[in-house]
Amino acid sequence: MPAIQVTNLTFAYPGSYDPIFEHVHFQIDTDWKLGFTGRNGRGKTTFLNLLQGKYEYSGTISTPVAFDYFPFPVEHPEYLTLDVVEEIVPNYESWKLMRELNLLKVSEDVLYRPFESLSQGEQTKVLLAVLFIQDNRFLLIDEPTNHLDLHARKLVADYLNTKRGFILVSHDRAFLDRCVDHILSINKTNIEIQKGNFSSWWTNKTRQDTFEMAQNEKLYKDIQRLSASAKRTSSWSFETEKSKNGTRNSGSKLDKGYVGHKAAKMMKRSKSIEQRQHAALEEKSKLLRNIEQSESLAISQLEYSKSELAILDHVTIYYGERAVCKNVSLTIEPGDRIAISGPNGSGKSSLLHLLNAEALHYTGTFQRDPQLRVSYVSQNTSHLRGTLSDYAAEHRIDESLFKAVLRKLDFARIQFEKDISAFSGGQKKKVLIARSLCEEAHLHIWDEPLNFVDVISRMQIEELLLEYTPTIVFVEHDREFHDRVATKTIELGGD
Repeated sequence: MPAIQVTNLTFAYPGSYDPIFEHVHFQIDTDWKLGFTGRNGRGKTTFLNLLQGKYEYSGTISTPVAFDYFPFPVEHPEYLTLDVVEEIVPNYESWKLMRELNLLKVSEDVLYRPFESLSQGEQTKVLLAVLFIQDNRFLLIDEPTNHLDLHARKLVADYLNTKRGFILVSHDRAFLDRCVDHILSINKTNIEIQKGNFSSWWTNKTRQDTFEMAQNEKLYKDIQRLSASAKRTSSWSFETEKSKNGTRNSGSKLDKGYVGHKAAKMMKRSKSIEQRQHAALEEKSKLLRNIEQSESLAISQLEYSKSELAILDHVTIYYGERAVCKNVSLTIEPGDRIAISGPNGSGKSSLLHLLNAEALHYTGTFQRDPQLRVSYVSQNTSHLRGTLSDYAAEHRIDESLFKAVLRKLDFARIQFEKDISAFSGGQKKKVLIARSLCEEAHLHIWDEPLNFVDVISRMQIEELLLEYTPTIVFVEHDREFHDRVATKTIELGGD
């Protein structure tokens, strides 16, 4: 199969002294099902844009294929979905679209509804179907899972597993495992490709990290030994050189030429040891180059004196005349980690809004202590702008602690100088999570907190919640996160 060849790729955004890519080389077979992973801000979307020729760069990208990028821009969401498809791919073959929609379990009637009236999950599936109705294209699929529930993620993963010739950006481990056969990873200092799914890549990376850390420990001990030896030899040389003007114990004069020669020899040995030390230090700099530092996070909830934080008894929530979730009964107790699950449109976010004491129309019984302090993380990040310092002041949290949490979530210090609106989607989510971790609260409510957040940060947050066992109610469609963290699951849908 033809290959995409990347040679000596170097790229930095205008005005930035920090290159996203520097002298990068690799090759991609256009027949692969390639999962693309890396921490937020490392340049995954940037690389997809470079493939499409959107930015100027140095080096070469040889592309024997044309590209299509998901998600497609929809210029007229008020149009019927059928017309939106026609705008994206003029003169498409109708049977191909129907074939793809059928594989994605999307009914034909969505084509005759305004695109904007479709749920976000339906919109995602329609645009994925459009992606696969053209031939001879290499597909760039950028985070398709962010608006898909657990069931839809499995369906889409199985769908993609039947396809070939794409790069898939996703941070959902279970999703990647179901549908890719290679992993392209942007590491701290390089880009590498491995055959296999995410789990096999992660196993290999963990093994390599363990080896490098063991080598680093051995090298550190060698450096300490060399340093001590160099200091001793240098000291001996200095004392010997000083003795040139002294006398022997017998009173006769010293042979200054002999002593000087001996001192020079010892100094030469000292320099040799010093050079070995520098070489060892240089070798050390090559080790640990791709070990991702994921320091432990912490959370400190306020003590709650009562045995129940909130009670819902046969609660039904309405938007206008429409019931968005029905007959929900739930008791939240200290230490509960409750996952709210269900298909898109089943009222998960509405339930979280009610628990956050937002004014909603409902029937049934809802009891919540008015003194209960809640820290809420919303799905939406579009409101984020301004500096991190201003954001910390606005939310009355400790700025130093806030930035320390962001550093642990892989924020470079240079990010602290930027406007939040310029952050990547994952970095904006991390701002919301870091703020929540800094707030004093009895209960944390998180609505899809991991959208766009990289895998390693997801693991950090998992370990945090398992170690500190805070009281939290959350909606999250990452299967691994959901299964590891939740102590209870509330399933919405139907009656």
